Parts: sequence; C-alpha cells; structure tokens
Amino acid sequence: MKKSASRSATRAPTFLTRLRDDLTARATTLSLNQKRSILLAVDICLTAVSYVLTLLILAEPLAVMLGTWTGLLTVGIMLLISSVVSVILKIPNIRLKAFDSKGIGLIGVLALISAAVAAALHQIGSLPLSVATFVVFGMMMFVALSSARLIMLEVLVAIYRMRGHRTRVLIYGAGATGIQLARALTADDQIEAVAFVDDNPSLQGLTVTGLEVLRPVDIDRIVAERAVARVVLCMPSMSRPKQTQLARRLQAQGLEVQVLPSFTQLIGQEPLVEKLVPMSEARLMGRQVFDRQTDKAAREFAGRSVLVSGGGGSIGSELCRQLLDCAPRKLIVFELSELALYEIHKTLTPLAADAGIDLVPILGSVTEGRLVRHVIETHQVDVVLHAAAYKHVSLVETNPLVGLANNVLGTSTLAREAARAGCERFVLVSSDKAVRPTNIMGASKRLAELVVQDQAARSRGTIFTMVRFGNVIGSSGSVIPLFKEQIAQGGPVTVTHRDVTRFFMTVEEAVSLVLMAGSMAKGGEVYVLDMGKPVRIWDLARHLIEENRYTVRSDENPDGDIAIVEVGLKPGEKLREELIIGEGHVVTMHEKIFVTHEASLSEIEVASALRSLREALSSGNEEAAAAVAMRWVEGYRKPGTVDTVVAPQGA
Repeated sequence: MKKSASRSATRAPTFLTRLRDDLTARATTLSLNQKRSILLAVDICLTAVSYVLTLLILAEPLAVMLGTWTGLLTVGIMLLISSVVSVILKIPNIRLKAFDSKGIGLIGVLALISAAVAAALHQIGSLPLSVATFVVFGMMMFVALSSARLIMLEVLVAIYRMRGHRTRVLIYGAGATGIQLARALTADDQIEAVAFVDDNPSLQGLTVTGLEVLRPVDIDRIVAERAVARVVLCMPSMSRPKQTQLARRLQAQGLEVQVLPSFTQLIGQEPLVEKLVPMSEARLMGRQVFDRQTDKAAREFAGRSVLVSGGGGSIGSELCRQLLDCAPRKLIVFELSELALYEIHKTLTPLAADAGIDLVPILGSVTEGRLVRHVIETHQVDVVLHAAAYKHVSLVETNPLVGLANNVLGTSTLAREAARAGCERFVLVSSDKAVRPTNIMGASKRLAELVVQDQAARSRGTIFTMVRFGNVIGSSGSVIPLFKEQIAQGGPVTVTHRDVTRFFMTVEEAVSLVLMAGSMAKGGEVYVLDMGKPVRIWDLARHLIEENRYTVRSDENPDGDIAIVEVGLKPGEKLREELIIGEGHVVTMHEKIFVTHEASLSEIEVASALRSLREALSSGNEEAAAAVAMRWVEGYRKPGTVDTVVAPQGA
C-alpha cells in the first residue's frame, strides 16, 4: 500500500508538470492569425449563448425560434453578420493585455449592431419578438464578450506564470508612465509587478490597474512582505540627479534599480529644447572664441624634426595635433604612459600620413638620459616642446619624490641633451602654480623654470624659453571633468572653498599661444599668457549645474536638484593663483602673450640645487627634497613648517 501511494505521489507531479508545459507551449507558440481566429470563435459562441439566455430569461418561445428552419436560418445569418462586423471593427485584433476602454467601446458598438440586425431579421422572418428582448440581448452580449476577455487574460497570465519564477518588481511612480508599465507587465512571463509606491499623498491608498499605491516610507516593509527583488523608477518628470539620489538609497537596501524613460523619449519625440546644443565651455568661462593664428609658428616649425615630451597628455596631444598643421619634417611623440602613447599614435597616424609627416612614437621617461640622448641624436631633433610633467597637486603632494624627479630632473636631462645636440629651440610648458608655490607640484615647476633659465644663460646656440599659463579647460587636471562627473552622478558637486578662484583657458587656445610664443623667443624669456579674469570655482560649479538644466539645492532652494558642498582646501592649495613673480610685464607682437624677465639662479646655484635634489632622491629622503625646494624656490614653504630659511640672493 505504501509503495503504491508513493508511486501515485511521484506520478502526480509528473503529470501536472507535463500538463503545465503543454499548456504553456501551446499558449506561447500560437501565431497571430490563430489567436485572432480563437477570439472570433469565442465571440460567435458567446453571441449565440447570449441569444439563447435572453429567450430563456424573458420566457420567449425557444422552440419556435430554434426549432424551425426559419428560426435557425435567422440566428445563423445574425451570427454571420455579427462576425463580419466584428472583423470590420478589428475586435479580434485587440490583444488581451491591450484591451481597454477603446476595446470595450468597440464591443458596445458590435452588440448594438448585432441587436439591431437580430430585430430586423426576426421581422423579415415573421418571428416577431418584443423590443425588450433585443435590448436585453444586446446588453447580455456586451457583458459576455467584455467579461470573456478579462477572464481569458487572467487565464493567459496564469499560463505564463507556469513557466517558472518571475522577478517581482515594485513600480516607483503611479503616473501615466508607471501605469503603462504595469499594463505591459500584466502578461510578461519573466517580470511581475506587485505594487506601486508614489510620493503623491492623493494617490496613496488607491488601487491602479489592480495594484495598490503605497507610501515610499514603507518600502522596507513592502520589500520584505512581497519578496520584491527590483524597483523600477517611472518618474520621467523627476530630474536626473534626484533619480540618481533615489536610486542610490534603494541600492543601499540591496535592491536592483532600473529607470524607465518617458514615453516621448522612447519614441524619439522629445521637445525641441532637448535638442539644443549646450553652451561651449569657453563661453561658459566668459572667454571669447579664439581665432587660432599659426602662420609665424608654422614658418618656425615647418621642415623641422620636432619632439613633444608628454605627447599623450592633454596639452601634449593638442601640441601634436596643431604641429601637424605646421608641416614639420618629423614629429616625435615622447610619452611615459603606454596607453596614452597608443591612443595619440592611433589618432595622429592617418593625419600624419595625409600630410606626409614622419610620425615616431617613443615610449619612455625624460629622466632616462641615455634614451633622451639616443632619441635626439637618432632623429636629429631641431625643436623640443617639453610638456611632460606630473601636475595633479594632491597626487604630487602625496608622492613628492616622484614629482620632483620627473618635473625637475626630467627637465634638466631633456634641456641638457637638447643643448648638447645643438637643437634650435627648447620650450618649457610651465604653470601658474610655479609662482610663489604653496605645494610641491608648483615648487617642482618653478625649479624646472630655474633649470631652463640657467640653460638659456649658458647656451650658445639653442634658444631656451618657457611659457606659463593657468588651468586648461577639460584637461585631466581640471575641475570641469570632475564637476561634470559629479553632476552626472546626481551630486553633490564638491568645491574646496567658497572663495577659491582659478585662471582658465581652452586647450586649443593655450597650445596655439605656446607655439606662437615658442616661435618668437630669442632666449631666456618667461612668456605669460593672457588668462583673462580669474573664475570663481563656486560660480563655475553653479553655472555647470544650470547649464545641464538642473537647479542648485541650497538653504534658499531646498528642493533643488544638486547641492554644492564646501570641503576645505587641500594641503598646499591656494585660494588664488598668480601668473607673474616680479613686478609687471611687457607686451609682445601678440595681444595675448606677455613677457616677463624674472630673477634667476646662477650656474653654481642651479648645480648645487640639482646635486642636493639627486642626493635626497637617491636616499628617499622626502624632508631633504622638500628642503631643496624651500631653499631655492621663492615663497615655497612646506605646509606646517616655520619660515626659518632665508632665500639666496638673486632667487
């Protein structure tokens, strides 16, 4: 007996499983025409049933109506006409999960026409019935056909659910988009909507498309009670930053979060304002669009072999691009980063090929003396544009030895080998942070300037010069890419200090002016670019937020989209940058290029500084390396130290 019962128990699930799989397979593999035929057949059958039930309810002579050839013919013609009208109205074409008020209206029209046709046919066939009979028949037909579709939809959903586990989702937003999603998921075989949540108190407690609208504060309880695995945000009117912030909170609760775009986004019918081109970054900074003039630069670089160090960086890569317009004989791209060198070489190769310029990628560091000498001699370099530098203030502050080695000793090595090989020109790309620096990066750039000034004083053939300017819009060290990333993530945008200001210029303008200044140099000049008025970083953050069509959240506007947060100055960071060490500057032939003659160190002092720096680096002594910078760089003091060192004469 026990064995028999056990066998029955094993058979039952197998039979049910097969039945379930069979029903599921049949329901999901029907063609569109087969589905339409089934719906039409159901409508015809229900029309006939409605007619019979009407006669029974109103005690009409059923035998007379259906027991004669005339009665059967009348009913048959009525059913035929009803089916034709149904096809004309395309009622069988309406998908069950898309059946709505429009479909109900069409069934109402079909019931009205069928009742009228039935009355006319009975009159013609001399089978008169009361007017009430046809009114009741039309009403019963309307109820039967409408109810049948709702029942069939529930059956279909049940069959789909037999396919296996469905992901249970919570729809955040009970507006038009959320309702459309809920309807679309009704017969989905993988996703099941369990409820809405909405911030609107007037919707909370209602039932929409069969789902409750609950409060967002109860999400934890809803997720636990209803086994929710995913939340779908259906609030296209909510700004992207607020959606991002909401998504983060939900993800912190272990939920998967998805965002459904608005219907107009899905079909590509966004308003025209969405297609407007954003304001350029140059105009955002208040700078006029720069008209590049490279005629003089082109004459100086044409037919030369030009080496660009740091050619894969933001400044170096733009130098390479603009140099191709100057028609050099050969362009050597010297870069430490393999990835950066690969990318810039890939970009420049077709351009260089079209211009007939020999493009040479060199992987290595400017601190490697043998490599630098080999490259300069092998490729007979005429012009060196030195843009290789570590420039992220906070990173160099954390890694001072590496920063000093690359920025100071690298410059010394490259400048020395350029002079030894008799290159025509050497141009150092410098920074406004070299002026009375408060960080090790600025101090390293000032030391690099002093090295180049020393080479210029001793050189008999090579023209040594340097070009100093401020921040470049969009470069890897600029705050603008960081702000854009923070805005895309929903904020907040972090600013070190409310009153911090910086100079800005586009990379295209900066590089064009560097080439122009390098071409007009006679030797030893410190060129300074016209950076315009300094920009308040707090205002820049606000402009970028508003440029992206968001609002700033503040005490005055607590419902704003993105907040700006003051996080405090980083070690070594200034409130305001400067461009000139001495007093005043002299104009040049170009309105945006000025020249300043600044104090320099003697040959012995530079040699002493470099020797002390090499000793500190070889022993890994950060304190000794910082002491070198404090001794020889005017204004530099390591954060937290007391000013006890007297700057040497001439510094």
